[in-house]
Amino acid sequence: MGTGTLALRTFFARIWSYLNKNRRTAIPVAALATLGLVVAVAASWGITSSPRTTETQLTSSVTDCHDMVTISVAGRNDTPVSGTTAMLVDANGNELPAALSGDHKSEWLDPVVNAGSNAVGSDSNAAIYIAYPANLNSEEAAVTAGVANTERVMREISSVCPNTKYSIVGYSEGSDVVRRVAMQIGNSQTDIDPDKVLGVVILADPGRKAGDGTFIGAQDPNHPDNFDTNFGGKTAGGQGALPDTGGDFGKLNGKIASFCSDGDLTCSAPQNISLLQLAINVGRQINVDALQNEGLTPATGQDVAVKLGDIALNAFQYIGSNPNWMKSNETFLQVLLKVSAPGYKPGQASAAPVAAADNVATNDMSPLAYLPQKVFNEIVGLIVTNTNTIPVILSDPYQQTLGPDHTGHHFDYWKDADQSNGKPLTSAEYAAAWLTHLAQQAQKGEPVTTNAKPEPADLAAAYKAAKPETGVATGSTTATPSSTTTTSKTSGTTTTAPTTSGTTTTAPTTTAPTTTAPTTTVPTTVAPVTTDPAAAVAPTTTAPTTTVPTTVAPTTTTTTTPPVTTTTTGGH
Repeated sequence: MGTGTLALRTFFARIWSYLNKNRRTAIPVAALATLGLVVAVAASWGITSSPRTTETQLTSSVTDCHDMVTISVAGRNDTPVSGTTAMLVDANGNELPAALSGDHKSEWLDPVVNAGSNAVGSDSNAAIYIAYPANLNSEEAAVTAGVANTERVMREISSVCPNTKYSIVGYSEGSDVVRRVAMQIGNSQTDIDPDKVLGVVILADPGRKAGDGTFIGAQDPNHPDNFDTNFGGKTAGGQGALPDTGGDFGKLNGKIASFCSDGDLTCSAPQNISLLQLAINVGRQINVDALQNEGLTPATGQDVAVKLGDIALNAFQYIGSNPNWMKSNETFLQVLLKVSAPGYKPGQASAAPVAAADNVATNDMSPLAYLPQKVFNEIVGLIVTNTNTIPVILSDPYQQTLGPDHTGHHFDYWKDADQSNGKPLTSAEYAAAWLTHLAQQAQKGEPVTTNAKPEPADLAAAYKAAKPETGVATGSTTATPSSTTTTSKTSGTTTTAPTTSGTTTTAPTTTAPTTTAPTTTVPTTVAPVTTDPAAAVAPTTTAPTTTVPTTVAPTTTTTTTPPVTTTTTGGH
């Protein structure tokens, strides 16, 4: 059993103990208990690597131009840290919130983002990791900072290397950053040229809309417009855990690869879980790290209480500023969901008009005529919009998304190949192959055209880049960056970029998570999490009659799995 699971269960135990001793606080504590369920989703953004102390000499500059740069945004506790990592500097020698791959190592993203450099050389292709406060002290604040840092680094590179092209990759909490960056670039909400962005890879996208396929906006749903090689994967059911962050990619449509695994509640949460969605909205704005590690204490309780109080005040202000609210079909729960979103700004609705003195009684009484229908709507709305809440809770969402030893669905992207069903590569391998193809075209100076078909030799090189090195056990892959010489395209000077060798381990022998056994007697509690028929668009009609098949399939195939030797307890 993983330490993260123990931490979560200890957290629940503290909540119920506190509830029994403080019955007068039953309502707020019950709300907090619901919030605790969202730790499973929040913690799934916390894919960790141990911080590594390295030399901090600032030798890598954006003035070392490349044909293509892969901008990488990793998850919680898996990002460069100023003072312990050799950071990138701008043209004037000022530190930037980024580090070259090699100066920083991510056990999860290295195999994807280093594939292009392994194929064309680091003088033509480079991978850069964005530094941002990748924690859950305030998820919304962390992601906002990640977006700002990503765009700043891209602008700095473009200012001195105007011909450089980009690919962008994000995983876990970093996927939220990358989606927002891609949306802003694609919709011209920033000064970064969308034509310079060749491809975007999003692994576990929390802003995914219900029905979104893997290749959003592509002419063919089986592959991005600039890579004529079919993926073979199926569309996941449900939607992202943060649907309010979703949107259109504008000019980047067709250049997006958004991989989502059924059962990963970060990107495939069932619809009709409005109470859990409310808890998620609250969780994005409080210190979830402290809640997970310490449980309910006076400090964490105050943090939650203040945020819940703000939401309640915003809800009453919203209703008070809409004089016809009683006549509308909008429920109070819908109001709470609206005002609890991090982007909501109070006071936007028009204030209610002040009634004349002789009409006050009439105006006060008229809404009561709508009260019976309003109460009925509230009851029906609460039931309908929460049809999947209880099944999600009973299916143990923490284990399903973040099972011990990387058995949860949040890790499927490195082990989800299914040769017998036409999916020869894992999601991570396919992403590596696509980015390698883009790097090769950027090196040749060729325009990346719609339906470009890679040469067999190019594709073979991409597959090789994503496969294990000699001596690595079958089914385990971690790209091992080699020390290479980086040539500056502007000055002709040569600098050696320090790199780190990745650690390779064999795939874990764990079969299905322990949560699958009980589901044989209550199949209806499992279906909504994996392939909820009511919420999911993808036709996966056989899922409800099995015992969470998506958790078993990845462990039976000999494909790429993430290393399991460097996981810390901080993200679980």
